[in-house]
Amino acid sequence: MAVAGINARAGQIHLDERDIQETFVRASGPGGQNVNKVSTAVQLRFDLANAVSISDALRARALAMGDARLTKDGIFVILAQRFRTQERNRADARARLIEFLERAAHVDKPRRATKPTRSSQTRRLDAKTRRGSIKNLRQNSARED
Repeated sequence: MAVAGINARAGQIHLDERDIQETFVRASGPGGQNVNKVSTAVQLRFDLANAVSISDALRARALAMGDARLTKDGIFVILAQRFRTQERNRADARARLIEFLERAAHVDKPRRATKPTRSSQTRRLDAKTRRGSIKNLRQNSARED
């Protein structure tokens, strides 16, 4: 099994080469005549719905993210054309795929509801009483004038 060249942090996500399909196309942008002649942009297609190298839980979270680069067939498409060389664009596309999968793999820790302490409740109520008395004093002095 061939593993993609870029691994996620601490080796958590490994991708099988067979799940990744790369097509080289002509890029737009800087590069002069080279842009018109050489196919340096990379269109990476990752079949997220049928990939064997990711878990079912990761697949479900990634599909639920609703990313614009995801087709209705479950194929994740990245067009990398930031750089002038095919190798750098290829590495960029793979890095962006890994980044997407890392975001999908991240699960927030559930929040545990806590109650405020008794002392914090009394501090809050004392502050409200003080503020209210200040406002009350202002009202009384305005009526006397």
